[in-house]
Amino acid sequence: MSQFENYLVHEFVDDYVDGIMSRRDMMRRVLHITGGVAATATVLTQLGVKSADAQEGTPPPRPTPTGPRSSVSVAEDDPSVTASDVAFPGAGGDEITAYQAMPAEGDGPFPVVLICHENRGLTDHIRDVARRWATQGYVAAALDLLSREGGTAGIADPAELPALLSDESKLQRHVDDFKAAAVFYGTQEFADATRLAMTGYCFGGGITWRAATEMPELNGAAPYYGPPPPLEAVPNIQAAVLGVYSDDPEDFANEGREELIVALEDAGVTFEIMVYPDTEHAFHNDTGPRWNEEQALAAWNDTVAWFETYVKNASAGATPTA
Repeated sequence: MSQFENYLVHEFVDDYVDGIMSRRDMMRRVLHITGGVAATATVLTQLGVKSADAQEGTPPPRPTPTGPRSSVSVAEDDPSVTASDVAFPGAGGDEITAYQAMPAEGDGPFPVVLICHENRGLTDHIRDVARRWATQGYVAAALDLLSREGGTAGIADPAELPALLSDESKLQRHVDDFKAAAVFYGTQEFADATRLAMTGYCFGGGITWRAATEMPELNGAAPYYGPPPPLEAVPNIQAAVLGVYSDDPEDFANEGREELIVALEDAGVTFEIMVYPDTEHAFHNDTGPRWNEEQALAAWNDTVAWFETYVKNASAGATPTA
């Protein structure tokens, strides 16, 4: 399995063990990633998942929230925000769609935040996050990395989404789509792509880390608990990076974090790794069961302040080019 496939399998098993995901849903997601029943059984055995017979008494997963709960959530019809779906040429010239949100009023051009979604694709929660950034004075673009597959909403089986996103052959494509987004916003009068940020969550945090190693035009980046980038690529990072992590020792997103910190220090990257107390994986998502209200708000405020310093107040540079 690829690094991202391994990361997601661990996440699904943790969700199952913690009673957040049913055994059936966990098995289906892992099966889509491994591609076979035998491979799935081997992987799950290695991770300590017992046989189906031994798990018959496992209670159903606890109910999960379906709507936003955060105090910084921004409603779809908020008059301070203008939001819509947009399309632009992605990697290879294929059309990519994104959810774009920006201030309804004010003097542009506005700095830009590119957003990478979780392994569930472009959800209402990620659209909400884009609107949150719009209220902070940014043009926010949440790309749908499944655009070529018909878009997130076009995938009939949600259990298939993580496998479609984490395939090794598509990881570079994802990064290249964000490069294309930077080029696109460099041509829009309302956007100032010389002040460019990127953030992402879980799977999207890992893509954000990788993009930071390949996009020198980024002024700032804020990956939230995703797999680390190749350490040999860390010296390429020019953005100021704020890494957001839980303090849960069972959170697989923390795997390799200490080695990453050493690599960042050795490379002289401007960065800060923030570990939030009493949190679990995905604690920022206020539509999920692990949301931590206090720490999610703290992480949000830290990220806003980080981008205020390194993105909004950045000196104008060269417009990104293809």
